[in-house]
Amino acid sequence: MAHSSTNEKKQAHDLIERLPPTQLSAVVGLLEAMLDPVSRAIANAPFDDEAVTAEEEKALAEAREWSKRNQAIPHKQVLAELGITQEEIDHFQEPK
Repeated sequence: MAHSSTNEKKQAHDLIERLPPTQLSAVVGLLEAMLDPVSRAIANAPFDDEAVTAEEEKALAEAREWSKRNQAIPHKQVLAELGITQEEIDHFQEPK
């Protein structure tokens, strides 16, 4: 079994070596997502089939209407207004 795993790793390395630089970032992103426990948990989470409440439906309709009349606020601007960076979010750990 270890032999098969070794062959697959070698094949993966060989394929990565053949990729043009423009495609490397996509592969790196995919590998990072595959190795990230949160991404794996989200990908494997059961489908949420809970019905949307009338209150939630109203909130969604209000948000859609707001979006039609207003320009979206860029993520970076929201973070700046909150005084945090994306890096801080990426490395955030819950207090123990």
